[in-house]
Parts: sequence; C-alpha cells; structure tokens
Amino acid sequence: MSHLAWDDEQDFADADRGFVARLDPCLIRDAEGRVVWDNDAYAFLGDDCPPTAHPSLWRQSRLVARQGLYEVVPGIYQVRGLDISHITFVEGDRGVLVVDPLISTEVAAAALALYREHRGPRPVTAVLYSHSHLDHFGGVRGVVDEADVAAGRIPVIAPAGFLAHAVGENVFTGPAMVRRAGYMYGTTLPKGPAGQIGCGLGQTTSTGSVGLIAPTLDITATGQEEVIDGIRMVFQLTPGTEAPAEMNFHFPERRALCVAENACHTLHNVLTLRGALVRDPSAWARYLTETLRLFADSSDVVFASHHWPTWGADRAVRFLEEQRDAYAYLHDQSVRMINAGLTGAEIAEELRFPPALERAWHARGYYGTLSHNAKAVYQRYMGWFDGNPAHLWQHPPVAAARRYVEFMGGADAVLAKARQAYEAGDLRWVAEVVNHVIFAEPDHAEARALQADAFERLGQAAESGPWRNFYLVGAAELRGADAGSPAHPAPDLLAALTAEQIFQSMAVRLNGPRAGDRRLLLRWEIGSGPDGTDPAAGPEIWTLLLSNGALTPMPGDAPRGERPHATLRLARTTLNAVLSGATTFLDEITAGTVTVDGDSGALLAFNSLLDKPEWNFSIVTP
Repeated sequence: MSHLAWDDEQDFADADRGFVARLDPCLIRDAEGRVVWDNDAYAFLGDDCPPTAHPSLWRQSRLVARQGLYEVVPGIYQVRGLDISHITFVEGDRGVLVVDPLISTEVAAAALALYREHRGPRPVTAVLYSHSHLDHFGGVRGVVDEADVAAGRIPVIAPAGFLAHAVGENVFTGPAMVRRAGYMYGTTLPKGPAGQIGCGLGQTTSTGSVGLIAPTLDITATGQEEVIDGIRMVFQLTPGTEAPAEMNFHFPERRALCVAENACHTLHNVLTLRGALVRDPSAWARYLTETLRLFADSSDVVFASHHWPTWGADRAVRFLEEQRDAYAYLHDQSVRMINAGLTGAEIAEELRFPPALERAWHARGYYGTLSHNAKAVYQRYMGWFDGNPAHLWQHPPVAAARRYVEFMGGADAVLAKARQAYEAGDLRWVAEVVNHVIFAEPDHAEARALQADAFERLGQAAESGPWRNFYLVGAAELRGADAGSPAHPAPDLLAALTAEQIFQSMAVRLNGPRAGDRRLLLRWEIGSGPDGTDPAAGPEIWTLLLSNGALTPMPGDAPRGERPHATLRLARTTLNAVLSGATTFLDEITAGTVTVDGDSGALLAFNSLLDKPEWNFSIVTP
C-alpha cells in the first residue's frame, strides 16, 4: 500500500465542498418507531484506523459516511449519507426535479425535508430514475404522491426498459439474493471498528418501506432532450453497463453531468457478490468513451448517485478516462489470459492494474475487486467449467468434505495442521481446509471456532467492503449469531410484475420431482374488479399447463381446445396479496374473492406443489 498517495487530500476536499447543513441527529425512524437509518453510528470513523480494519477501506468509509445537504453547482444539490445512494435535487422554474430517491420512503422524505429546510418549500415537479436498481427508486413515495403522477402533474422519467428490469431482477432468485445481500452489506453486524464499517459504495442500506411508481416518460434514444420545469436535460442511454436499464444525463445550462452509477469512486462490480447476471465491462468502457465524446467539452463537474463530485473540466475528463480504462483493462486482459489457457481463479491471481490505475483512489476495489471481477469475465465467456475433466463431475460439498477429511486423517488431524497454517498466517488455506471439516461434521465446535477466527482475520484485512462483510458475517454465524429475519417482496414491486412474470416466478418455485407425474391445466381470468373482472377492459386471460414437472404459462386459452381442470376468477390485488403471503388461495376461495369453475381441488393441488421460498438458508454450514 506504500504506492498510494496517503497525503493526497483532494477526495476529502471534494467530499466536503458545497456543504450546507447536516441532518442532526442522523437517525431516521419509520411510523412505528423502528430505526431504518442511523448514520451517527459511524462516528467512530473519526478515529485513527485500528488494526481491525484495512487502512484504505477505513479511508473510503470516512469519506462515504459524510452526510448532509451539499451544493454541486448553483441550482443542483445532493443529500448524501442518508442511504447507500444519494438523492439529487435540481431546481427548476417552479419547483425541483428529484433524481434517484434512495431505497426507502422514510429516508427520502427526510432528505427532501432537509433540502426544503435550507432551500425553501419548493414543490416536486418531476422525478427521474437513473437506472433500475432499488436504491435509485425505492423511496419515491417519500417525495411524491402517486395521485399527482397519475393525474399527469408530476412526470416520472426513466430509461427504456426500466420497469421490467426494476421488478424482474429479483423475480426468480430473490430469496437467494436477499440472503446473500445480508452478507454483502453486513446488515446483522454491529457497527464499529471490529464490525461493519461500510461497503465501499456507501455505508449500508436503509431498511424502511420500499415503493415504486411506474415511469410516465421513457428515454428511448441517446441524444433525446427533455425540458421539464425549465430544466433542459440531454440523455445518453447506457444499457447493460452497471444496470440493464441505465442512463447518463447532462444539464447543459449548468455544465453538469450525472453519470448515474457508471463512474464512481471505486471499482464497481461486474458480478455483484449477492448474485446477478454478469455485466459487460467492455460495453461499460465503450459507453464511457461515448460519454466523453458527448459531454466532456460542455461539463465543468461530473457527479453520480454515489460518492462525491469531481469538479473542473480537466479533472472530470481524467476521472472518466481512468474509470473507462479500468473496465476496458479488466475485460481485455482477462480475455487475453483466457485465451492463454488460464482459468478464472488463475486470472484473479495474476491480474493487476497498470501503475496509474493502481494509484488511482477511485479505481480501488472498495466494492468490486479485480479478483472477483476477473472471475466474472471468465464466467461471462466460458461458464462454470474450466475445461479440466477432473472438475466435470465433482462430488457436492458435503460428500466431498467427508472424503477429504477421511483422506486427510480425520477431523482432528486436519484441525491440527490447520492451526499450524493459521499461526503461519496462511488464512486462505485455513478457510479452505476447515470448510471441509465443517461440511463433514457441522457441529464440530473446534472447527467452527477456528474457521470463525480465520474469517475474522481475513475480513479485517480486506480492502473491499463486501469482502469484509462476507467474512465477518460468516464468522458471526459460525459463532451462533442469528441469521436475520425473513424478507418479503415489497407490495409495489409485486404490483408492478406482469402476469407472465408472476407465472414465471411460480414456475421456478414448482417442486418438479413431486409434480413430475401430474398434468394440470388451469385457466386464469385476472381483472381489476373485486370479482376478478374489469367491465371496461375485460379480464387478462392466461392458461397454466403443468406437465412433466414443468410449468408453462400461455397467454389466452389452452391450445387445441383442451378443457381446463379449473377456471379461476380473481382480482389482481387478490393475487398480489396471496403472493405476498398476506393470505392464501384457500382463504380467498372461502371469502368468495376467488371463484373457481370446475375442480377447485386442482388449484389447491397446484398450490401445494409450490415450494415456499427459503430466506435464511445456510451458507457457511451445510
């Protein structure tokens, strides 16, 4: 780390520039009094870095934990430090455009109140979502009333494809992503020098109520211009970069460029550790080149929905060029080594940035890392298999672990050698071999204790916030900490799913082995009225075919005139309530809100074949 410019205070000057006021105390509660955000808990970051944290991550967390209202340029303000992301306010002729209203209703409302306290009671005249990730739209109900949007008084702007991606990313693997996100953000860890100190992109995620109001104005092409409340905006679509639906946008009169989440003060994720589709760093780099071509000559400041702005045309260009070069280098050098025969794990050990990028604070691996991003590039092109037939048909973890432990002389012998490796500082090897003991003998107390100690030391040495959190949460769970409480989909997100997405989500919950010998045909009539019909438009009709353990959704009636076992009529609101777990099909049939023609038992039989999502499955144990 000696190559880093520890005496360079530019980031601290930029993070403090334009400061107007703090939220004091920075403790936000929901209507029931539950704390949904506590930035004051990070006051310990004002102290010197302790031996329980990586100095570079400590520096990043000190920067990211700054909170309050900041002026970017006259007429553009940000509230930072009230969530993992930032909310931006752009002043217009009559009111204010709100950009990226955070995750939760409560924190977005608090941010708007802080802005208004110091800039006056300006009405919200528009909302803009820069991309389709939750931390950029979930708090929208804290800044606008949906009735005003529905009446056309407040437009909601988003990139083309936003709604499908915003609600669809977590449809299939939502429970697994939520479980792993608890590791990634360290939500169950105590905040402190030995615990959660941040995640590099922000401190952590707020935990208030999540909402979604559908966009009313789509941005469909790069170069599209819109003028709303006197604010002129020029847009650049960047699909498939940090999000599948994302855009940068320029404010020409203020010579200010917002790059959404495409260029932050960290290397970002090509594959986030919570799980997602692999992103394309080559496209990411190409879009940043286009950003420079479109806007560099007319921008004096670059800002994003995370971290702090970069002021000055020359500095802004250098920042964007280095960010671009980081993703291009990551992609191109990983592919070069793929073609030299290296596997993902081997590339991760070899890949290093060239000196200028290695020294750039904003390209450090606080959130994404070269290590796991290189493996993601390998996965994008080559998949899970490294070509070695020894890895083609390996035993699953428990079966392999039992064999490894037996081969190595039993659990006690493995642990004796692992303790020697621990004392020698080979913590990566300790984690690997002791993992076999735990998966072979999950209740082995000494193995769990040694693995927890190894994880703790690995976490405290990590420069990446998510790596630190993963290790420390794993250690805590091995020591018996609660895995956390179950999560459920937000009502607004459920309501925004299409019927096809709902049925696809049922398909991935279907227990194929139990359903393998069943054939069912269910016709669904889904309407907006209380009886499942909409007199104006009529119901939406879908047919579900269950055959050979697979569920096939089909719009309209069954092909070839096959008669369904049952026809269901219900309101979409009733279906949403069942999906959220607030009620059941049986309860709604009894209440008369779901009517069934034909065999009502067919619906109940089908429902019994759907697995209930597991929100707290084991990760560091079998």
